[in-house]
Amino acid sequence: MDLSVVTPRRLLADRGYDSDRIRENLLFRGILPVIPPRSKRTEDIPCDFRRYRDRNRIERMFNKLKQFRRIATRYDKTRKSFFALLNPAVVKLWLPSFVNRT
Repeated sequence: MDLSVVTPRRLLADRGYDSDRIRENLLFRGILPVIPPRSKRTEDIPCDFRRYRDRNRIERMFNKLKQFRRIATRYDKTRKSFFALLNPAVVKLWLPSFVNRT
């Protein structure tokens, strides 16, 4: 599993990544796996479900961003132009929650 240059403290993943090999690899690198165990697993592996909830929030955020067709299909070929359109999309998603709170 290739990771970025900065080593994260935790890795949030779904049950599809629940294997002893992946867990050992992450622990060897000093990364705490936050992966719920599969239902067929014989030994009980603890999972921090409070932290696992953050994964759902991140997935919902990406789902909302993919509602913008231009972002989902990646029409813009350069990184600069893609991020130039990503910023207004994020502001459009964030603005209604900010305005309703004030």
